[in-house]
Formats: sequence, structure tokens, C-alpha cells
Amino acid sequence: MLDIRLIREQPDFVKSRLATRGGDDHLKIDEVLAVDAERRRLETALQRCNADRKRLSKEIGGTRSRGEDSTAAEERVRQIGEESAELVRQAAVAEERQRDLLLNIPNLPHVNAPVGTTAAENPVIRSWGEKPQFDHPVLDHVALGAKLKLFDAERATKLSGSGFICFTGAGARLERALIQFMLDLHTREHGYVEVSPPFLVRRDCMVGTTQLPKFEEDMYGLEDGAMFLAPTAEVPVTNLHREEILSLANLPKKYTAYTPCFRREAGSAGRETRGIIRVHQFDKVELVKITAPEDSYAEHESLTADAERVLQSLGLHYRVIELCTGDLGFGSAKTYDLEVWSPGQGAYLEVSSCSNFEDFQARRMNLRFKEADEKNRFCHTLNGSGTALPRLFAALLEAYQQRDGSVRVPEKLQRYFGEAEIRL
Repeated sequence: MLDIRLIREQPDFVKSRLATRGGDDHLKIDEVLAVDAERRRLETALQRCNADRKRLSKEIGGTRSRGEDSTAAEERVRQIGEESAELVRQAAVAEERQRDLLLNIPNLPHVNAPVGTTAAENPVIRSWGEKPQFDHPVLDHVALGAKLKLFDAERATKLSGSGFICFTGAGARLERALIQFMLDLHTREHGYVEVSPPFLVRRDCMVGTTQLPKFEEDMYGLEDGAMFLAPTAEVPVTNLHREEILSLANLPKKYTAYTPCFRREAGSAGRETRGIIRVHQFDKVELVKITAPEDSYAEHESLTADAERVLQSLGLHYRVIELCTGDLGFGSAKTYDLEVWSPGQGAYLEVSSCSNFEDFQARRMNLRFKEADEKNRFCHTLNGSGTALPRLFAALLEAYQQRDGSVRVPEKLQRYFGEAEIRL
């Protein structure tokens, strides 16, 4: 969440940065300030009451020691106690209201983020490789999957409803090979520590990484909203150190994890939802960093490069775009999206969003580090998909298809898959 001190001291700056996102979030700042002023007034009044009660109690002791009547003073102490209790109640209500408001206000875009309102205004930062060329009709992953019996959407629907997929045969093996390949790349070559976290997370963890309260309808909740199926490994992994004070010497923390991801929203009917492009459950290898503020943007570039390395190793053409202010995620200050070319779709597919949240998540999680001068500061948190499946799966099938309907397996993946081609 945003720092209330920043809002107090620079309200116009906060409003102007929020306004670049579009919408009306900047209009909430005045309400936050009004509630904050009331909360502080109540706390000051409570401090005054406590001081008065302490002073009167001391006077009562002196009055009694002199054998004088202290009834009036004692009655006033009782009244002050009642006033204090009411002030405590009102202050708690104001504090809760302030927190609710702050939890629903997005992060400030970085001052250098491109200003825009829609994804169409996201600038392309760079691209890698070339679009594959074919001397035969190009099949999409749906046709290739059916031909090679790689997944079964009909039986997945029978099991779980629409928007789910069941990988079969070589398809299941390819999915597993991709996950293993990415985990090995990030741990052995990029220096991340592998984590295998729980797939169920508590509500406060979802709040910590900004999925709640804003996007609760898109999540799979259990036990009346006390627990949730993880929508991404970002949630359990970033929360590993919640409510801790880390040592500066131990930063940055670098973690990678595989989890299935669960999300209710799966898009509306259309080309993007055919096959396995957008589903309710999908696999993903996630990258998470916890850093000192001064290092976070250098680490952001490094994290993005680590995710790009996956696509480069697989020989897949992709581009990197920077999200404009109007397309940024709720908690992000700066985001790069990696979009891989999908020949069968004739379009780029997002397979990774690499984001710097600065201290936005850390404030929600009370995640801090201790500086050399013993002062505690909030960490910066970053994450990115390294990368997400099954869009990578689909793009790989389409990019490496052959005239006879078989699919070549990229060289770096062959030792994980066990063969050089996928064919019946």
C-alpha cells in the first residue's frame, strides 16, 4: 500500500501519478487525508485524556493523604475513562477505514513509466530472433494437439467444466520437461533458490501481494474466504518473509518455484480462448526477488533478462514491451511483458510479466530489512514468470511444427523430453 506519510506530505504528486493510470483512484486521496486527519485528532484527544487521568490520579492520592474529600476528582477520572474508551473505539474505526481505503488504491507508476491509457500504447523495448518461416500450411496448437494427441479438452470439461485442460501422452511429458528445464536454468545458471510452497494460502498472504481485496472475484476461495488456491507462486513465495526483519547482508533474496495457478477469469469466447491459451488452471515457474530499495531497478532488469533467457534457449522469437501507466497491474510501479510469437495465432502471446512493486507489497506484509545504522526500512519486492505455461507450450508447438505434422523439440529441451521430435 502507499505510504501515508507520502500522501500527507505530497498529495498533489500522489494524485498526479495516480491520474496517469486512468480511472478515479486519484479522487480517493482527499478522503484518505480526511480520515487520516480524524484518526490523528482522535489519537491526540486520547493522549490528552490519558494525561489528564494520570494527573488527576496523582492529585487524588495527595488529597486522600491529607484526609480531604476526593469524590469529585474520582468522578472525573471515571468520566475520563469512559471518554477514553469511546475515543479508542472511534480511533480503531478510523484506522480500519483508512486501511481499507489504502488497500484499494493502486501503486504509483514509476516517474519514467510511459504514459498511456490502453495496451495499444505499450512501447516495444526490444525483440529477439526472427519469426519462423514455413513452406507448408501453418497449423495452430489446437490442430497440432489433436493430431499428436497432446491434450484432451473434452475430457477435461467432463472432469472440471469449461476452461480446463488435460495434457496426455507426449503433451504431459512436454509440459513436465518445460517445467524441469526452467527450474534447472534458474537455479543452476541464474542463482535462484528453488522453493516448493503450499498451493493453498491464507487470506492475509493474498492481501500482501495485492490480489485482495481488489480481485477477490477472480480467485478461488475456500473456507468462506479464509483460504485461497494460489493464483500464482508469487503469493506464497513473496510472503515467505512476511512480518520479518531481514539483514541487508542477506539481500537480495532470489527464489524460483513451480506451482499450478488457479484463476476464475478465463476470458470471453473468441480466438484467444481456443485450446490452451487461457484456462482456469495452468502451470507456471515464478521468479521472486526481495531487495534493498537502492538495488531494485537493477535487479528488475536482471530478473527480466533471466526470464528472456528461457525463450532464447528455446529459440523462440519474442518481444519485450513496457506497460504504460494505464495498463500497469494494480501493485506494480514498472512492468515489462515478454510476448512470444505464436505462428498459429498470428499474434504475440504474453508469457511473462516482470514487475517491480517497490515497497507497495512489503508495507502490506510488514517485510523489512535492517540497515547498517540499525534503522528498519521496507524491502522492495519483484516478481516475474520464468515463464508461464501453457502459452509457451502452444507457441513452441506452432514454431517447431513440420510439414508432416510432427514437432521438433528444441535442442536444449531434448534431454528433458527424451526425444528430438514429437510424433505419433
